[in-house]
Amino acid sequence: METPDAESGKNKTEPVPPPGETAAPATDKPLPAIGISPILRRWRREDLLKKGSFVLRGVVFVFSLLAFILMASNKYGDWKNFDKYEEYRYCLAISILAFLYTGAQILLQIYRFSTGKDVIPQRTSAYIDFFGDQIMAYLLISASSAAIPITNRMREGNDNAFTDASAAAISMAFFAFVTLALSALISGFKLSNQTYI
Repeated sequence: METPDAESGKNKTEPVPPPGETAAPATDKPLPAIGISPILRRWRREDLLKKGSFVLRGVVFVFSLLAFILMASNKYGDWKNFDKYEEYRYCLAISILAFLYTGAQILLQIYRFSTGKDVIPQRTSAYIDFFGDQIMAYLLISASSAAIPITNRMREGNDNAFTDASAAAISMAFFAFVTLALSALISGFKLSNQTYI
């Protein structure tokens, strides 16, 4: 097919498609990349899970540290010493365990973020995260539940600095439990989807 060329006045030949085919319209827009959008969404979700898990563990670390400090410093003499009560010693021990567990998890995640490598294989790490979060959450709620009744009985008879510090330490342990339970949900989601972040 020939069309007049505006500049030269000569006829210019345009390519003609073979019989049975139509010419594709010429556009300057690039063709959409099929399959890229779901991959980007997955990457964003995995990145959000990484950051969420890191933040939640950091919060558990702080709460368990506060519970540990408040309970360990709860000594006012005579009957007002935490170590005279089995429930308070149990709460202290679990707070220390939660502090050490989340501290180790945070260090592993910092190493992973900075180097891009895993100290523990991803599959094993996913199981450790899930079961570790579940066990520590159970222990924290167990310690809080054990220490609450004795604290309530003491506060009915004599509300003082010792019972206030005990209540504060129990509250911190409970908040650590709630936060670690949320972290366990993320760990379970990652494990069920086999996305080892």
